[in-house]
This record gives sequence, structure tokens and C-alpha cells, in this order.
Amino acid sequence: MSSGLYSKTQVNLDEKIDLRKIKPYGDTLNDGKVQVSFTLPVEDGDQAVEAAKLLAKKMGLEDPLVAHHKALDKEFTFFVVYGSVGHCVNYEDIHVEAVGGEVLSMEEVSAFIKEHIGRKIRVLGASTGTDAHTVGIDAIMNMKGFAGHYGLERYEMLEALNMGSQVTNEEFVEKALALNADVLLVSQTVTQKNVHIDNLVHLVELLEAEGIRDKVVLICGGPRISHELAKELGYDAGFGPGKYADDVASFAVHEMVRRGL
Repeated sequence: MSSGLYSKTQVNLDEKIDLRKIKPYGDTLNDGKVQVSFTLPVEDGDQAVEAAKLLAKKMGLEDPLVAHHKALDKEFTFFVVYGSVGHCVNYEDIHVEAVGGEVLSMEEVSAFIKEHIGRKIRVLGASTGTDAHTVGIDAIMNMKGFAGHYGLERYEMLEALNMGSQVTNEEFVEKALALNADVLLVSQTVTQKNVHIDNLVHLVELLEAEGIRDKVVLICGGPRISHELAKELGYDAGFGPGKYADDVASFAVHEMVRRGL
């Protein structure tokens, strides 16, 4: 397999890149090279490899090459396929709805709260529904944080409570009412059959039924969460991979001030 997928050494830097016609880059600029992986419910072998190639062609890959295949068990095989796509996108026409605003440091968040809010902010977080994963909510909430970014429990002007995983939406709303929480954080890791969508919508409905949806900053996060999706579901913001406690805290305090909460 070409190593060009991971290197810029073969790009002609004198060639002007047309942002109106962006294509994937593998070996040379605009060659359309891509790598995809998937699993088929068939036994590993020559017939399985041919099936993977035919599927790749139907996906739009030109001259697909099965670079790797491995049996997961007797009836399932994992494939890595390398090929080219002829499609391009107009980069200049792309407009993404993203969480805006200045990202503050932990110390700056505390200073902002003291100046503009004047009291500690109560933050409640959990992985709700049947989701048993805590890595996301722990990275944001727990004192040690993640990747050098301290969690919300360490912030001077925040009172942060992490309820953990498999918290029902009803339990989460009940605790939010008991604490008179200002900010609610919901982590969703399990996304099979879009179970996270139903769960997130259900939580919004419960908050609206209790009459507190407009009284809190409601934020969700997870590997398949985008800000655009979160807004569509009735949340104030959504944070996907690569976001940390300072991103969440900065948005929350700015949103509280903007809405006069």
C-alpha cells in the first residue's frame, strides 16, 4: 500500500490548489486516493475478497485493491480497501455550524464567572440512558481531566457533580431540580441504531415538561455528536471528539451571561 496517504513529500508545491475542486490526496495531488475499512458477514477467502472489491466499486472506488483482509471468526471478515474516487467538493461553499466564542483557560473561566455572574455555577453531568461508558463524561468532569486539560471539578467557581453512567433521564432531571443546576452535560457513546438520538430527545422533552429547559444550559457530547446535530435536537451546544473541559466551560459561562441566567 502506498505511504502517500500519510505524507506530503510528493505534492508539487508549485501547483496551485483549486479550493473549488478538492479531492482526496494519496500519492500525488488530486489523485483521489482513499482507504476504507468494513466488515462483511462472510468467511475469509478469495470469494470474500472479490465481494469486497465489488462492493468498493459500487461505493464509487475506481480500481479498488483489497490491501488487507482478516477473519474475525468463521463467518465474518474485516477488509481494508485502497482505491480512487472521481468526486470532488467545493470547499469554498462549505459552511459548518460550530460552537463559537473565545475559549478561556481554567483560571480565565473562574475570573469571568466572578466578574459577570458573581456566584458559583452548578454543573451536573452524566452518561444517560443505557450507556455504560464514562470515558467521555469523566474527561470533562473529573478533576484530573484528560490530555492536560483539567476537568470541571477542579474549577474554582464551579460546583460539578458527575453522576456516572446508566443514569436514566428521569433520575438526571430529578437531580437537576434538586441541585437547581445551571448547566447540564450529557455524554452519549453508544450510538447503534441511533439510540443516542432517541435518548437525547427524550431528555429535552422531560426538561420541557418540568418547565426548566430554558433555565439551564444544556450540552451534549460524544463521538457522533456535532454542534449542528445538538442544535437540531434542542440542545444549546454539542461537542465531539477533540474537545475538552475548557471548551465546554467557556461556552457554558458565555451562554449563561448571554441569556441572563
